[in-house]
Amino acid sequence: MEVATSFLSRRKRFERVGSTNDVVRGWLAEGTPEVCVAIADEQTAGRGRSGRTWTAPPGAGLLLSLGFRPTWLAPDRVWQLAATASLAMAEAAEEVADLVDRSIRLKWPNDLVVADGATVRKLGGVLGETDGLGSDDPRVVVGIGLNADWPAVDFPADLAPAMTSLRALTDDRPVDIGALVDAFLARLETRIDALRRARFEAVEWSDRQVTTGRQVDLVRPDETVERVAARGVDPATGALIVADQGSPDDERSVFVGEIRNVRLAGV
Repeated sequence: MEVATSFLSRRKRFERVGSTNDVVRGWLAEGTPEVCVAIADEQTAGRGRSGRTWTAPPGAGLLLSLGFRPTWLAPDRVWQLAATASLAMAEAAEEVADLVDRSIRLKWPNDLVVADGATVRKLGGVLGETDGLGSDDPRVVVGIGLNADWPAVDFPADLAPAMTSLRALTDDRPVDIGALVDAFLARLETRIDALRRARFEAVEWSDRQVTTGRQVDLVRPDETVERVAARGVDPATGALIVADQGSPDDERSVFVGEIRNVRLAGV
């Protein structure tokens, strides 16, 4: 089914696709205006950061991608699109699953998680991909995969200790994925409208970060690991602010392109 609204130029749901990110990238290449969204019940080639895969049983996850043409956003602020989508999804998921406000946190740079003390479980992930930044035809695709109506008894054994789903968080109560999509898009519209007027929800984005105040391991592209203290995030650049173990008063910024992964130490 394909629809359009005053906010969305194109919205289409698929039973099965390779990757919703690839679908939306193709739409943008064909000239489709922003904001366009592709939603799938199942992906056969979904992906996360650094080439990792993202899979979920058919109908168990919310799998969607958004397409933007952010001529209205400076290239060094484009990261705020994925951050804004993450906030909208966190709020929508809390509402639909009837969870306590801010029970869904963000793990820099791209995960939605639920924290219970030292235990942090992954609920979803966000992947931003760009083309033509700095040109007159910038294109941004933001993909989101969220474990929604996925019973805990069906979690893969090797991933179960580190993952969760909205259904698992609500004592196995079924999750209406259609309602989740609608709640997400309603919040996204409001937040994107604000972002177009140079209003980014920096405080909300910063306050939801689960990394702040924790020891984290920075995994670099060459697989070397550096343990640092995460002090917070920089709402101006999107960077993670860290302090070296031996120099706690000497803070520095870590950018997404510098690392393959961020692991919470001891988790």
